[in-house]
Amino acid sequence: MDLSSLKAPTGATKKRKRVGRGDASGQGGTSGRGDKGQKARSGGKVRAGFEGGQMPMARRLPKRGFRNPFRDKYIAVNLTDLCRKFTKGAIIDEAALFDSGIIKKKGSDIKILAKGEIDFPVTVKIVRISQAAKDKITAAGGSIEEVI
Repeated sequence: MDLSSLKAPTGATKKRKRVGRGDASGQGGTSGRGDKGQKARSGGKVRAGFEGGQMPMARRLPKRGFRNPFRDKYIAVNLTDLCRKFTKGAIIDEAALFDSGIIKKKGSDIKILAKGEIDFPVTVKIVRISQAAKDKITAAGGSIEEVI
């Protein structure tokens, strides 16, 4: 078997609808866009959240509180997560957390928190770590290396 002999199973692919090919095709004339109006024109789209000139929902509802656009957002990783995915003597850094599936994308700001217990030594190389988590890791015989 080679790549040239592969094909999709029956019913997996569907021919695209060819519009504007005459009235006998069933999709001729206006090509399924209806008659006139903005959406019948070429390039005729309405932006997301547009409600036909009515006051949009996002502006009708009252706004409460303060949203800080400069807030630092961290992905919290607990000691229970580390115990579940790593073994004795492991080096835990951003790449190891990504490979183990604890975090979903690289380049995230991560903070190790102290929820749970750790009973084996590990080496942690993460920028942010809580003091309680540091104490628990060092008490288990592990070490924390500063990363800038």
